[in-house]
Order: sequence, then C-alpha cells, then structure tokens
Amino acid sequence: MSNDGANAQKPAIAVLGGTGKEGGGLALRWAHRGHKVILGGRSAEKAAEAAALMNETLGSDLVSGAANPDAAAAGEIVVLTVPFAAQRETVESVRDALQGKILIDVTVPLVPPKVGRVQLPNGGSAVEAIQTLLGEGVRVVSAFQNISAHHLTKLDEEVDCDVLVCADDPEAGETVVGLAHEIGLGAFYAGPLANSVVTEGLTSVLISLNRRYKVKDSGIRLTGLPPRA
Repeated sequence: MSNDGANAQKPAIAVLGGTGKEGGGLALRWAHRGHKVILGGRSAEKAAEAAALMNETLGSDLVSGAANPDAAAAGEIVVLTVPFAAQRETVESVRDALQGKILIDVTVPLVPPKVGRVQLPNGGSAVEAIQTLLGEGVRVVSAFQNISAHHLTKLDEEVDCDVLVCADDPEAGETVVGLAHEIGLGAFYAGPLANSVVTEGLTSVLISLNRRYKVKDSGIRLTGLPPRA
C-alpha cells in the first residue's frame, strides 16, 4: 500500500506525543490528507502500535512510529503535543534534530487540578519560552491549542472551529495556516509568539465553558475575516 508518488510533494510530519489524543487526532487528519506521519513517543514500541492502528483505520501505510528523537529527525515539520510538564524535557531531548525546521508547539500550560483557571508560566507564553530555548535556528509556531481532539478523530465531519497561529516568522506561520486548512480547519496568522498567551490561556476558558454548559468540545470562530479556504 504505497502512496509515494502521490505524496512526494507533501512534507513528512513528526508528531511528538502522537500516541495521545490531541497529537493522534492531528496525525490522523494529516495522514488522511496524504502526508507521511511519524508518531513520536517515549516508547518506540507504543508509538509503532499506535501507528499500526491508525494505518488500519486509514487503509494506508503512511503512518509509522518511533521514539521521539528518531521521529523528530525523520520529520520535515515537527509538532509538539505533549503535556506542559513534559514540554521542555521533550524539546531538549530532540533539540539537534529540530535545527533548520519548523516546530509547531501545541502546548497548553494547564496546571492540575485547576485546569479551568489560566496559569501562564511567569505570566508569559509557554511556547515563546521554547523559541528562546531553541534560538533562531528553529522557527517555532504556536497553534492548535483550542481544537478538541474529539473533533479531529471524526474524519467525515467538518470541524466548526478556527485556529489562531502565532509565530515570530510570518512565513512559518503561514505554512502552518496551510497545514490547518488541509485538514479542514479555519486558520489565521495572529501575530508574533508573544500573542500566544491568548491562545494558551483560552484553553482554560474553553474548559470552564465545557463544564458550565455541559458540553465536550467548545471552540472559537472568528468573524469579519475571509472565509476558511
């Protein structure tokens, strides 16, 4: 089951934390659109098992699994979907493999048990701190924090949510806007990484809304802008 010719122009995407719900949902959607996807995890065996199940769902062989460092090395674009507590440790473990690439950081600084309360680290963006850690050799982009994994796994349904994309490099930001459009999401470049404090904090607001109104997947829609691609 090879799709090499048809997918030669699509960048390979490594999803670190791809065995989790959010990372797995994004990985599933990108593979469904023809990208080669490498699921990264602490355990290569667990990542390979998750990849096999995803391939079975898709009827393809586009998804593979590996330990996080190997996945990061294989991906042309790398996506970080691990919990906040593991964000820095994971990035440091793959730092060399990220050089010259785009890193899409989906991290939300949730601090259990009060996940419905905004708790930004030192009052700033968790993603911006990763750009500072990695330096100019890696273009860090903040995106996808406010999309429910519940939406992503339903491939036959439209996701009625928009994505705010923040990056100090606008070109990298627009690349991620394009990746969001590919999987059926509305997406807009929302300025530099410093603005990621809004998207990171908004997740706690959405969690509070879910609890208050007894729903699972509240999201955001932007008005007054061009329609989604």
